[in-house]
Amino acid sequence: MYKIWGVPLKIAGEGRDRDRLQALAGDNIEFLGRVSDADLPDLMAGCKALLFPGVEDFGITPLQAMAAGRPVIAFAGGGALDYVRDGETGSLISYQTVDAFMDGLASFGDYKFDNLSIAQFALKFDRSVFEQKIREFVAVAMNEHM
Repeated sequence: MYKIWGVPLKIAGEGRDRDRLQALAGDNIEFLGRVSDADLPDLMAGCKALLFPGVEDFGITPLQAMAAGRPVIAFAGGGALDYVRDGETGSLISYQTVDAFMDGLASFGDYKFDNLSIAQFALKFDRSVFEQKIREFVAVAMNEHM
């Protein structure tokens, strides 16, 4: 369907279905392969949104896009439920089907996302914040057992 729309789509990463999908893709769909850590921030900053149809316990890629101020269109499952706020930091798709994601993409333009707010929200998951929370947790646990 994305092929029919003619909208540019960049697919980063590798997977077992790449050859099959690439054979089906139109000229508007570019398969980038593995993107280096050095090139990733520019790729994220240059996108309109990140499409994340998979399920991961946490999933760092959506947060990398959000750190660049970009909304995430994700399946409503796994870690995405912790950081994608429907209409605020992205859009949650209820079903993990092609049709459901196409419907979500079609309505995506109806949203008005604040890129700065998305980037600020992503800071809640920054390494320094995580480290501080771990230190506080350990300190409380140590005090309870002394």
